[in-house]
Amino acid sequence: MTDTSVDITLADGFGRRWAETLLSVFLQGRAEDLGRLDRLAGDGDFGNNIASALRRAQQSIDAEEPQDYRGWMTAVSRGFLGTGGTSGPLFGMFFRDLAHCSDDGEPALGELSSGLTTAVATVQRYGKAEVGHKTMIDALVPAARTLESLLPGADPVQALDRTARAAIEGARSTADLVAKRGRASYVGEVARGVLDPGAAAAAIVLQAAAAAQSTAGPDLDTSWISA
Repeated sequence: MTDTSVDITLADGFGRRWAETLLSVFLQGRAEDLGRLDRLAGDGDFGNNIASALRRAQQSIDAEEPQDYRGWMTAVSRGFLGTGGTSGPLFGMFFRDLAHCSDDGEPALGELSSGLTTAVATVQRYGKAEVGHKTMIDALVPAARTLESLLPGADPVQALDRTARAAIEGARSTADLVAKRGRASYVGEVARGVLDPGAAAAAIVLQAAAAAQSTAGPDLDTSWISA
């Protein structure tokens, strides 16, 4: 009989691949796509803020390459914490909580799940958003719940793939919503039909995590953003 209580440690180099995939994806076009969404529903600075945060993270990594999972996630966190706007600090705290889910080496899947749940709660506490408010929470909450529901004993590749897909579906659902929080809340019905850029970014973050575990490389299918 299979022991389903085992909490499987994620693949060697998971943190590094996750961070490097984020840098590759957002700095090679996806930040611009998110900026276009934000111009339709907000003030248009979201894409620039994402790109600025990750360029700052890249500079930190180039100056002193991280040595473990916590170091890689901390570099990303600090990049966002040094960025203006609302989304920068929220993503910064999100990655800071993810960084702290493991003290030694790559996290186990259960540790990552706990870190994701804590990170989402932090974003909700400071951002004052709930599911249905058309924010990153609409992607993050279903993702965190999906991952938690698959424990213990889940295959990490399959679990993170399902987590990413839950985040994508959550992000796509924001097109039908009228924003209750953030800049898009100022324009009301004008933003209906437009994906929330924060939710889209959060879903891409979790796609990158799934790719890091599967070693699929940094080329993510983000065609759903414009579908």
